[in-house]
Amino acid sequence: MADYEPVIGLETHIQLNTETKIFCACKADSWNAPPNTNICPVCTGLPGVLPVLNQAVVEKAARLAAAMHAEIQPVSYFDRKNYFYPDLPKGYQISQYDKPLARGGYLEVPMPQGYTRRVSIHKLHIEEDAGKTKNENGYRLIDFNRCGVPLIEMVTGPDLRSADEAAQYIIRLRQLLRWLEISEADMEKAHLRVDANVSIRPKGSNVLNPKTEIKNVNSIVAVREAIQTEIERQIREVEAGNPIEAWTLEWDEDSGKLHVMRTKETEADYRYFREPDLLPIRIDEDWRTAILMELPELPLERRERFSEQYDLPEYDADILTGERSLSDYFEAAIAAYGGDPKRVSNWVINDVMRILNEKGISAGDLRLKPEHLAEIIRLVDAGTVNTSTGKSLLEKVENTGRSPKEIVEAESLAQVSDEEAIREICAEVIAENPDQVQTYRSGKEGLIGWFIGQVMKKSRGKADPQAARVILQEMLSEGLGT
Repeated sequence: MADYEPVIGLETHIQLNTETKIFCACKADSWNAPPNTNICPVCTGLPGVLPVLNQAVVEKAARLAAAMHAEIQPVSYFDRKNYFYPDLPKGYQISQYDKPLARGGYLEVPMPQGYTRRVSIHKLHIEEDAGKTKNENGYRLIDFNRCGVPLIEMVTGPDLRSADEAAQYIIRLRQLLRWLEISEADMEKAHLRVDANVSIRPKGSNVLNPKTEIKNVNSIVAVREAIQTEIERQIREVEAGNPIEAWTLEWDEDSGKLHVMRTKETEADYRYFREPDLLPIRIDEDWRTAILMELPELPLERRERFSEQYDLPEYDADILTGERSLSDYFEAAIAAYGGDPKRVSNWVINDVMRILNEKGISAGDLRLKPEHLAEIIRLVDAGTVNTSTGKSLLEKVENTGRSPKEIVEAESLAQVSDEEAIREICAEVIAENPDQVQTYRSGKEGLIGWFIGQVMKKSRGKADPQAARVILQEMLSEGLGT
């Protein structure tokens, strides 16, 4: 593989999270609906019906175009893409061809190896989805529920140079889609579908050789594996003196193999022509301005700002900007705390995210508000509660919705810092465990952690562990060396 360079472009189909379909009033998301129950005469192409464009589809697509640094076109058109599959009841798909919603643009993709790959966007357009077919008990069954679901199709330039780069592009695109709140981008539910165009060439060459297209890939891991498998196959073919055929390939995740579906179509095969039943999309300056005003600070920009403004390590900044609501939560907690941002970052990454993962929710759904987190950190800073109690307070606040101070008072959780009280507890622990005391005094000083644990247990977690350590070391060393 050292003598060859992969050339990879990706076609992504992004399901928008609108309430209704692109040209009718049927519900857009029918993931759990029984087959053929979320349909109407418009999305099933019955004679005499007319499509009506969903304005929210245009606005969400334009928001993505702006985030991708693409040029939103003032006028774009719908076209009919003609092909004859059983799951396409009209015999054509309403799409966009030579006058799409947006042109150009790019996405910067930071790579784990430390460099950034800029991936150009060839075209971004909106279209309707087709239905779904499946084979069952010897029959080919068709479900039209997905017909008319709103999609953005986005085609990259041939800019990616490895399967890993392709996977990183999808990771960053998925992050952006969720950040903009325009798609759930769940690949398992087909909210985000990826087709990969793959070719190879000698290193240093600028020639674009015949490519194959890989379909039916429903996870980022599968995208990486399928592309890598096809790169290796093409190298074997070329080295054996065989030409690369322009096939459409299907990825079988169970076997980890590619299968030929058909010879790849060309655009001429689709016989595009203007859609006569829909007017052009005209985005005037006022509408464009209104769309752009809803554009938030983008994740990579916020990641860079977090590193600079809060002096966070790159690792922290990357995790904290992985999801928009978590990022907003972190900033709100910093504002409420007023102290070291790194301290807040540690609590969010190590403790708040654990709660999020256990409950399967986003930060915006927490009952543990940023103000509560800031209050808990201040209680620990002041020595009112110890770190262990502070961490337990996170769960208590989340489960009850009560404030940290209220819980501390109601459950008498304030830290015991009085030296005499801690000394009494330490004395009890030493008196009750003579064997461990003897082991400690014989040189096993690592047992100090066990003794501290016993003190914390007796005090119900309220003793100051640092004070307990000092007192225990003093009391356990009595009598040594005499």
